[in-house]
Amino acid sequence: MSFQPIVPIGGLSGWNFLNSTLATQKQAFDSGPRITRDTEYFEQKISQIASAEDLVADRRLLRVALGAFGLQEDLDNRFLIRKILEGGTENPDALANKLSDSRYKDLAQAFGFADQAKPNTQTPGFGVQITANYKTRAFEVAVGDQDQSLRLAMNAERELAKIAMESNSDSEDTLWLRIMGNPPLRKVLETTLGLPKTFAQLDIDKQVEIFQDKAASQLKISSLTDLRDADLRESLIERFLLRDQLSATSSLSSNSIALTLLQSSPPRF
Repeated sequence: MSFQPIVPIGGLSGWNFLNSTLATQKQAFDSGPRITRDTEYFEQKISQIASAEDLVADRRLLRVALGAFGLQEDLDNRFLIRKILEGGTENPDALANKLSDSRYKDLAQAFGFADQAKPNTQTPGFGVQITANYKTRAFEVAVGDQDQSLRLAMNAERELAKIAMESNSDSEDTLWLRIMGNPPLRKVLETTLGLPKTFAQLDIDKQVEIFQDKAASQLKISSLTDLRDADLRESLIERFLLRDQLSATSSLSSNSIALTLLQSSPPRF
């Protein structure tokens, strides 16, 4: 039986417990039979893959490839994935560039089937790199099976650190667009900053402006380079978990009140 992460409590307390036991829990999870079989198979076979067609034809390889980018739910969408991989990212009209979810672009760039003479599957160490990402994501999925908010927090901590390190090469607006194009990451930032559900209906440039203004006033983030500070990222995650827990509690209270009123109402005949 595969190891399942231990998450005895949610919210900020659950986050602290998870971090204090992360190394031990992840080692046990990574050593499980399913993860071991998947990653060993990928590392052995991926160098033989020379095209997107080859990749989507092998379900086991595709499962790891998609899982490494948080796209495991697209395992049965092989036609879509093939088109994304074959289109690459250098052409502005490429499918990956037209999709709002930036994870598809990350997938296409990583494999490089379209934009270079030899795909990255032929590069030494590529398989190990992808399986490392797959293990990380798979552990987060397992955590999410018990507490989705903790999964979102783990994803956000990792992704924000990566974006902060890339902030020298891209403009501030471009990086915010990347955050907005990553659904799990966007949800964390919207919750952290207290943005309403209708926020996504605004003009895209207005959304970027509001994100930047709110991040500066509430989180003291004047530039995404500030997120290179681990303490600042941790403060953001803590704020997300507290707001998320408060929202869940408020929703539960409202439902309880409504149920009480319904139960106390006299029957009508």
